[in-house]
Amino acid sequence: MRNLKSTILLSAVFFSAVSLMAQPMQMPNGEVPKSSLKFEDYFTKADAKVVAKPDDQGFIRRWTLLDPISKPNRSNTVFTDSYLREVFAKEYFPNQLTILPKDGQKMKVTVEKQPPVNLQAGRPMMPPPDQKPIFEDETLQWYTLDSKLYNVKLFRFATTRDKQRYGVIFWAVTVVNCEQDMNVRLAVGSNSASMWWLDGKEVLLLSGDRRMVVDDCVSPIIALKKGKNILRGAVINGPGMSDFCVRFLDENNQPVKNITISNK
Repeated sequence: MRNLKSTILLSAVFFSAVSLMAQPMQMPNGEVPKSSLKFEDYFTKADAKVVAKPDDQGFIRRWTLLDPISKPNRSNTVFTDSYLREVFAKEYFPNQLTILPKDGQKMKVTVEKQPPVNLQAGRPMMPPPDQKPIFEDETLQWYTLDSKLYNVKLFRFATTRDKQRYGVIFWAVTVVNCEQDMNVRLAVGSNSASMWWLDGKEVLLLSGDRRMVVDDCVSPIIALKKGKNILRGAVINGPGMSDFCVRFLDENNQPVKNITISNK
């Protein structure tokens, strides 16, 4: 009986060790080190020859994303409606509410300086409260991508390419093509706060320190016109993860899937 108990105990220890080895190694702050992350795990380069459609649940996965814009924030609790409207009203690059960016397009953006990215370290220290902001010009690039997940992992978009991952603003743009006019609601979840525009008009504002939840905020009825509709969003985050999910719902609150998605 003693030998049987010893065998069971050893087996349990062995399989526990195997299970731990199979899991991605985590750092003390819960992050996974860059060595175990790959850009290809989350995104593929969009093929313009392949027509993109919403997935089975209606989520839009094709987006043109801009490299993260540095905007240091010590906490996400500052993301009030008034703060967000002030931050998103600032012009970081020309025509930011009308531009239809192309894959690979580059632009100069004035950003608030932060410490260099160190992906093996924890969350970076923000500048002291009494330190005046230091601004500098950076050249950022747009990427047209298909997300492999229903939610677009902005944090991974940054970290897998050694870009700033905390205290940032992400801009996302996509084109929704319709064969006919339709009345819909825009449904968004984001981590953390975000603002969304359709054809240059504000549709949704998600304020506060929030986790991404499917259909967290849903707009009133809005019109998608026949032809091209430009949807854009800005997601801001301080010391945390960043992602979003977006879909349209019809008047019966069912996912809209009879549309196509492009970047032109």
